Amino acid sequence: MWKQPYFAIGFSIMALLLFGSFAFEWIFGNVPKQIFFIEENGRAVEGPPISPKWEFPLGTDQYGYDLFGKIMLGGKYTIIAALAVAAIRMLIAVPFGYLLGTYLQKHRAWIGGLADSLHYIPLTLFAAYVLYPVLWMPPEGFANGVWERIAIQVVLMSLLTMPVVAVLVGNEAALLYRKEYVLASRVLGAGRFRIIRKHLYPQMREKLAVLYGQQVMETFIVMAHLSLLNLFLGGTKVSYDPLFGDPPMSISYEWAGLFGSTFRYLQGAPWLPLYPVFFIALAILSVSFMMEGYLRSKNPQVKKRKGIASPSENIVEWNKEQLREKMIRLKNPHDL
Repeated sequence: MWKQPYFAIGFSIMALLLFGSFAFEWIFGNVPKQIFFIEENGRAVEGPPISPKWEFPLGTDQYGYDLFGKIMLGGKYTIIAALAVAAIRMLIAVPFGYLLGTYLQKHRAWIGGLADSLHYIPLTLFAAYVLYPVLWMPPEGFANGVWERIAIQVVLMSLLTMPVVAVLVGNEAALLYRKEYVLASRVLGAGRFRIIRKHLYPQMREKLAVLYGQQVMETFIVMAHLSLLNLFLGGTKVSYDPLFGDPPMSISYEWAGLFGSTFRYLQGAPWLPLYPVFFIALAILSVSFMMEGYLRSKNPQVKKRKGIASPSENIVEWNKEQLREKMIRLKNPHDL
C-alpha cells in the first residue's frame, strides 16, 4: 500500500496538515494580528480585512488576525474530528450490519425500511437540531471545555447516520451470505460467527475501507453545512451585547467555522471564505487519493488506465477475482 503513489500523496498531504497544525501551535502559540493599516511611505493604504500580501500570505480576517495562522491552528480540530466521526460510526455500524445480514435476516426488511426513512430527512437540519444545545454558547458561557464539546459533537454526529451505514453493510453481508462458498461452509458445519470472520469480512474489507473514506468526506461536508447555520466545531462564541455585539465566531478556528463565519464577505473579501473551503477540499482530495491507493494495492490485477480509476470499478474487479479464488478453493474442503 505504501508503494502506491496515490496513497503516498494522500497520506503525505493529510500528515502535513496535521503536523503543521500542531507545530504551528507549539512554535507560535497565538495567531498574529495586524491592527494598523499597512503603510507605504508613511501613508495608510489598507485596513482589516487585509488582502493577501507577503507578510500575510492568505490575508487577514475582519478583526486583523492572520488567516493562515487561524487555518493552521484549526486544522487539527477539523481533521481529527472528521476521522473520529467516521471511525466511531464504522465501529458501531459494521458489527450491527453483520448481525443484520446473518442473525437477523428475517427482520432485515422492516429494519432496512425504517433506516431508509432517514434518507429523506436533511442530515444537516437534524444535526443542527441535536447539536444546538451543545454548541451555542449560553449567556453565562460554556460550562465545559473545547475538547469536551468536540467529543460530544463527534459522538452525536456518529450516531446520526449509523443506522443507514449499518443497513448498507447488512444488505451487502446478506448478499454474500447466499453465495455458494458460504453455503458450502454452512453445510460443512461452520457457524455464523466463523462465516463472518472467514468469509464476509475478508470479502468486504476493501468495501469497508472505501465506505470509511466516504464517511470522512461526508463529515467534512456536514460540518461545512452546519457552519452556515453558525454551529461551529467546539462551540460558537456568541456576543450578547445589545449595542455592539459581534457576530458568532468559531472558538477552535476549525475550517468549517472559518468558512461559515466569513461567508458574508464572499463579495467584498473573497479570500476569507474561499481559503478555508480550499483546505477542506484539499483534505477531501487527500482522503480520495488514499482510498484509490489502497484499492490499487489490494487489486494488482486491474490494468492501469489513464487518469484516476473509479474506486467502484476497482472494487468490482477485486470482488470478481476473489470470487474466482473462493470457487477454486472449494475443491479442497480443508481450506474452508
